[in-house]
Amino acid sequence: MEISFAGKHALVTGAGKGIGRATVLALARCGAEVTAVTRTQADLNSLVLECSSVRPVCVDLSDWEATEAALKDVGPVDLLVNNAACALLQPFLEVTPEQFDIASSLLMANGIVFLQIVARGMKARGGGGSIVNVSSQASQCALRDHSVYCATKGALDMLTKTMALELGPYQIRVNSVNPTVVMTDLGRIGWSDPGKAKAMTSRIPLGKFAEVEDVVNSILFLLSDKSAMTNGVTLPVDGGFLAC
Repeated sequence: MEISFAGKHALVTGAGKGIGRATVLALARCGAEVTAVTRTQADLNSLVLECSSVRPVCVDLSDWEATEAALKDVGPVDLLVNNAACALLQPFLEVTPEQFDIASSLLMANGIVFLQIVARGMKARGGGGSIVNVSSQASQCALRDHSVYCATKGALDMLTKTMALELGPYQIRVNSVNPTVVMTDLGRIGWSDPGKAKAMTSRIPLGKFAEVEDVVNSILFLLSDKSAMTNGVTLPVDGGFLAC
């Protein structure tokens, strides 16, 4: 199935590493003009070296004033991948207000306003658009030491559905992808212990973790016209984890 984003402007947050970076490169290969947003300049520098057509924006999305200023020069956006996130894991009884604020601010405060700005632009132009939020299987299944992470991803799933409901009349589709453990560089390090990995893969019917391209391919599908009647879904990319 060939997907083309020629003539489209895509914006990807959390674009420096892992899923976000791979999504930027895939979108560029499919013909999109891509703006990559992340807070680490070194990651953007290496990304531009890898793909010179990428438009880099270095900003910390938890800093709203800086984010607002950075977005002024981005221009119209047709496709948005909301991938920026923070995963601070701790037992529920040890969660501090500071940790909760850090973990949730990208979604519940500045993140929502960021999505509003892009969606308002899509609405004003009248040409529709597609937004994909990168969520997690943790939004729908409790995982030990993931209380804040599970809660914020659950909120993101409901935000996806309400955005789909309210923006659908303007032909703006909003969906999310919900991966299991993904074999990014950090994922490989974090799940390198065979015992820890086996405890999780034993709960996945396919018996393996997701590769980055598994998630990217689902994102591309949801962004594209191939999913023109798909709106408000939370799409598991989990090998069947949530089916059990």
